[in-house]
Amino acid sequence: MRTNPDLNRRGLLMAAGAALGAAAVSGPASAAPFFAGRRLPIGIQLYTLGPDVAKDLEGVLGQVAKIGYRTVELAGLYGRTPADFKAALDRAGLVATSAHIQARGPGSFEGDLSQLADMLGTLGVKNAVMPSPYVPDRVTEAAKGLTGGDFYRKAMGSLTADDYRFNADYLNEKAAVLKRAGIAVGYHNHNFELAPQGETTGLDILLSRTDPSLVTFEADVGWISAAGVDPAAYLSRHKGRFSLMHVKDVKAATQTNYELRMDPTEVGSGRLDWRTLLPAAHAAGVRHFYVEQEPPFERPRIEAAKISHDFLAAVNA
Repeated sequence: MRTNPDLNRRGLLMAAGAALGAAAVSGPASAAPFFAGRRLPIGIQLYTLGPDVAKDLEGVLGQVAKIGYRTVELAGLYGRTPADFKAALDRAGLVATSAHIQARGPGSFEGDLSQLADMLGTLGVKNAVMPSPYVPDRVTEAAKGLTGGDFYRKAMGSLTADDYRFNADYLNEKAAVLKRAGIAVGYHNHNFELAPQGETTGLDILLSRTDPSLVTFEADVGWISAAGVDPAAYLSRHKGRFSLMHVKDVKAATQTNYELRMDPTEVGSGRLDWRTLLPAAHAAGVRHFYVEQEPPFERPRIEAAKISHDFLAAVNA
């Protein structure tokens, strides 16, 4: 559950500044760009462009492809059928390699898994990622009366170590079924999973209790950083468990917290050291990289997506 604040337009000067910043950190001319050198596509999580996608699916997908993105991760179908959405992706020359699937509700992991597998098969998706935990009814009741981000913060902050153990078992169960359909199940973190749970954290419980042969993970490095943790070190510590990554940057002003708070910015414009982080992620096993940016945006979303892509296309690491 995320909110979508109003968008504010600024001039092109900041975009130019970001491009210059990208060139400054991209390293010596003799080094190969990270993505081109490893023949990896730069992807985008369509949540980044959510309101725009809802208004003009064909137009936005065309712009995404023109920027240079080649893969996308889905965050819903915006009222389209799987076949219609796949046809729109094909026309734009894009491939959906991953999709976020909720833990509960219509079309979720708790529903008919054969139907879910059929839907993902129609879309060509091979990774089904649970974007946040299964929240038990008692937690939902405790957050009753709250809305939007306040509801989400209250609910996620109420999860216990036992809830994370339940989620790990839930992921194992669903992954065992979907693996037979050729679909890998994963889990995507925020920063609340890194809050202490006794001597461990929710994310560490998920990592230790899930079966590595069944469940993979998607590292949201922006949220990991917002929790005060070094993403490169965390990925290296859990080598082989993360195969997907949200490429997300945060401003230096972001304060350490576990409550879904960050100061977002375009990739390359924040505090994350991408020349260190990208190779560390690759060495740890990440092969699917998706740009994602949280609101509020300082410029139109498609412009922000271009700034992030162009930085990543040029960065040498």
